[in-house]
Amino acid sequence: MKIVVLDGYAANPGDLCWDELQALGECSIYDRTSPEEILERAAGAEILLTNKTVLTAEHMAVLPELKYIGVLATGYNIVDTAAAKERGIVVTNIPAYSTDSVAQMVFAHILNIAQQVQHHSEEVHKGRWTASKDFCFRDTPLIELRGKKLGIVGLGHTGYTTARIAIGFGMQICAFTSKTNFQLPPEIRKMELDELFRECDIISLHCPLTDSTRELVNAERLKMMKPSAILINTGRGPLVNEQDLADALNNHIIYAAGLDVLSQEPPRADNPLLTAQNCYITPHIAWASTAARERLMQIMLENIKAYIAGKPVNVVK
Repeated sequence: MKIVVLDGYAANPGDLCWDELQALGECSIYDRTSPEEILERAAGAEILLTNKTVLTAEHMAVLPELKYIGVLATGYNIVDTAAAKERGIVVTNIPAYSTDSVAQMVFAHILNIAQQVQHHSEEVHKGRWTASKDFCFRDTPLIELRGKKLGIVGLGHTGYTTARIAIGFGMQICAFTSKTNFQLPPEIRKMELDELFRECDIISLHCPLTDSTRELVNAERLKMMKPSAILINTGRGPLVNEQDLADALNNHIIYAAGLDVLSQEPPRADNPLLTAQNCYITPHIAWASTAARERLMQIMLENIKAYIAGKPVNVVK
């Protein structure tokens, strides 16, 4: 059985091990694969593993041996699942492996903005604390989270874990979710989306990217938010209209944003958020803790073994 990993570097840049995968068959592992290289590398493979390398109906049509596509992530929009289903190709993903790490990143951004950690550390290294007349210095507002309203858009695994952390900080939790009030714990108040944007001090996005959620955050919704409000996005970049968000930050319509995802990754040099005021951006690393990547690799192996046994799991629709 031939197994090909098209783009394994992001999940395993060398600190983890492919040995268990290699024991399952003839295995070729590539750090990255360009669109032009896909067919040559995938030729003869029964199993293809991909993280962000796009697999289309055209690829599948000329790969007759292909029977299984394993996505090394939770999102699987990079695979034409309709074409795979038509050809009887099993497609699996890796759900919930990074839940705790992503929720942790949400609060890394919230706390950085609330306490201005990055800014004050940089100022200390510039010598401003050394030159201070007082035992401390600060030149931005510092925000206490207790009592603040956190609005969570999408209450799946990561949204719910984020809510639990926020409860520990004494925050009030509001959620836009398909869950009913009877399914929610008493600490979480269900809200309509526009109400959430109007009332909450911090909005954190955890919903999937669909036609209905694309550019969910736009000029109209940003104008609903408080001038002191903070937007956090660790979900999908296209949930946000980036020009609208940059304009809102630069015109003080909202206070700040913490983003781990953008609409194009890596971003274009002219992405307006790269120069927007009070916009803190990390390079899509919320999922990438060592613990989360170890879980990803283990679930990947379990998915493949289940497929080999004729009882596939984590099959996407």
